[in-house]
Amino acid sequence: MLDDIEFLDDATRPPAPRLEGLTPAQRAAGEHLKQIHDHLRANMVTLGKLIERANAGTVSPAEVAAQTGNLEMVSNFRRFGNLCGQYCQFVHTHHSIEDAHLFPALAQQGPVFKAIADRLRAEHVVVHELLLRLIDALNALAGEPTPERFEDTKLVYHALEKVLLSHLGYEEDAMGDALGYFGIM
Repeated sequence: MLDDIEFLDDATRPPAPRLEGLTPAQRAAGEHLKQIHDHLRANMVTLGKLIERANAGTVSPAEVAAQTGNLEMVSNFRRFGNLCGQYCQFVHTHHSIEDAHLFPALAQQGPVFKAIADRLRAEHVVVHELLLRLIDALNALAGEPTPERFEDTKLVYHALEKVLLSHLGYEEDAMGDALGYFGIM
């Protein structure tokens, strides 16, 4: 189910230069990025727990609806459809903004930052593919809630969780301070 995805090795990520002497105001841009990412992290945890509870049969469809309905992301993005669709749309929009605005500005700061921006864009491609696969797996699961479908869904979810959480951390480390330092945002 995931064999055709070209996962990137975290060890091949370009290292970020250490930027010294940042003011609190300059650090604020990176902190804002981390807050957005923390929102994504929290929602991944909730989705994962619900998948596990549904798999174990300890949560009803009504309980899933009630618990996901209280997520900030869900209330803010109801217009995008189902829970995964909302989450996927939020991640896709976040990455689209970075790809179109932040990464080009970061890349202009020199070859080291261009390499970082290029790598972050490449990681977005993998995350996007995993998001699409998760939507497909969840739709298949909804249509046929078999143990095999749960296993497929969990496989994709855990791959996305691993890739996305690693990506978010790298992005914060590699460009968080740079955003404020170079006045990007």
